[in-house]
Formats: sequence, C-alpha cells, structure tokens
Amino acid sequence: MKQVLGLLGAWMLFVSTSQPVAVNDALIRGDSLPLKLSEFRLLVNSRTANTALLPYTLNTPLFSDYAEKYRYVYVPKGAKARYNAEGVFDFPIGTAIVKSFGYPADMRKPDENLKIIETRLLLRRANGWVALPYVRDADGQDASLKRAGTRVPVSWRDKEGATRSISYAVPNANQCKGCHDVAGALTPIGPKARNLNDGKQLANWVTRGVLDKAPASAPSVPNFDDNSAPTNLRARAYLDVNCGHCHNPKGPANTSGLWLDWNQKADVNLGLNKRPTAAGRGSGDRSFAIAPGKPDHSYLIYRMESLDPGVAMPELGRAAVHGEGVALLRQWIAEMK
Repeated sequence: MKQVLGLLGAWMLFVSTSQPVAVNDALIRGDSLPLKLSEFRLLVNSRTANTALLPYTLNTPLFSDYAEKYRYVYVPKGAKARYNAEGVFDFPIGTAIVKSFGYPADMRKPDENLKIIETRLLLRRANGWVALPYVRDADGQDASLKRAGTRVPVSWRDKEGATRSISYAVPNANQCKGCHDVAGALTPIGPKARNLNDGKQLANWVTRGVLDKAPASAPSVPNFDDNSAPTNLRARAYLDVNCGHCHNPKGPANTSGLWLDWNQKADVNLGLNKRPTAAGRGSGDRSFAIAPGKPDHSYLIYRMESLDPGVAMPELGRAAVHGEGVALLRQWIAEMK
C-alpha cells in the first residue's frame, strides 16, 4: 500500500470510511520524488480532489493550448498562507498546489468525455518550491512522474466544431523553472490576490483556513474575455498572467527591457514604441514591440501568432496560437492613440 496506492484504491478508501484518507504531509514536506501521484493522496481520481484540498479558479488563466484545467491548493492543518496584495501569497511549508490538465472530446461539451493528460504539483518544502509533473498512466488509474517531460498527441473539437490536433508538451524540470522563476527562485504564478479576487473567492480561502486575511481593498483583474470590462484592463490582465511572470524586472526575461506585468506603467518598458533589444528574426522586421494603432507593425503580435520555436512567444508550453488572446491584443493596440 505504501508503494502503490492507485487512485481507484484511494477512492475505495474514501467511500468505505467515515473520514477521508489523510493527505501524506510527510511526503509533501520531505525530499523524495515519488514515482506515483497517488502516493501523496491528494486526488481521489483524475478530476476529484481529497476534501482537504480547496479548489480555486483564476479570473484570467494562463493559456495552455486550450486545455481545461482543474486547480486545487492544500495547506496543512494549523498553517495559513500570508496575504500579499501584489505578488504570490506566502505559502507555508507543506503546501501543495495541484493543477490537472485535460481535454474533452468536444469543447462545446466540456464536462463530457474528458481525458486528463497530466497533473502538475508545486510543493513547498523547507528549501523552497519543487515542481513535479505526473503523466496519466494508460489505464487512467494513476499518474507517473516524468521529470524529463514528454509529449502526448491530443485531438479535440473546438467551440466551432473544427477538429484540432497538437503534440501536447509536458514540461521537463528545467522548463518548469523557466516560467516559475522570480529572482532565481522557483515560485507559483497564479495564486495572486488580483487574479483570485472575484468578489467571494478570497473570503472563502479565509473561511477554509487557507489564507490569513482577505482585505476589502484587495486588487482584482478582469477575465480577459469579459467584453463588459475595458479593453485596456482585459489586455493588461492577459499579458500579466501569460507574459508577466517572465517579462518583469525580476523574471527570466528581465534583460529584454520588455516588462508586461500588471503594475508596469504604459511606457516604453510596456513595449510602446520599444525597439528590439537584439537583432534577429524574432521581430519579423517590425520596428516596435507595440506600435500604437498598428497591430500588424507590432512584433508582440508577430511573435504571439508564430509557432516557429525561434520566434514564438511564450516560448514554452504552447503548440497552438491562442486566437482569442491575439484578437484581444490586436484590438488593444489598434485602439491606442
């Protein structure tokens, strides 16, 4: 049982006892790299979490090749994350952030025929955060550690009914750090006040004992595809979550001088009339990252529309162009004076 507690077995424990099986706190805090996801006892099955975990959503999620994502956070009993108005919350040792990725057969019916591809864990240990990707086994009952990453062919019908196919990339350990990097330390990306604050979610985190406080003044960003929100705020929210974790003064792309995080002023560092920092085909002969009023002359758009590995941005975790995101940024640039 210690070595192989499959998700089916875990499910049987849940339904056969009055109390759910406990999360394996020692394994989260320890320094081992378990070969099977079920050893943590975080999930009951591929879409259902242990009741000790708290599901959450983001106002604007990171684009991941149109995958459906299921997010959960676990904070050990008696501990709480400390609120931060600007960055990621300060999570205690023993925290697990769990995110499963999957595709329904038809995006018009997202709850039917869903195939989970992988589950990524971020574990807060004494020496910092550790990222572990687990890929679903063929029988779907458990998932196996793939620190070297892998590729999985995926097909689905999109919201217009067209068939889409990609080679879905599960990141390796170095690629995980390539995005989850702040001043050289691996850190979560999504759980920030502004991207969790939907009017009730932060209060729920406090009620569940996961977070120490939820001030009424907590910032909030809109959903990027909420047409009732201003174009500028929607575009900035999209750039913040999809690009800002790298493109900021402390991120891996800090030397580019292109900073796309939420708090960046609307100046040259945001890309307005900013020339490329180095010669190369990445600019597509466009003179500026953002040429106000001219999306076709902006290399930000050129790189987002590309699938060429030497041009495409973001450069990791994308095998498809996010048409809706690009359309929003085109509109944002076109409306600039």
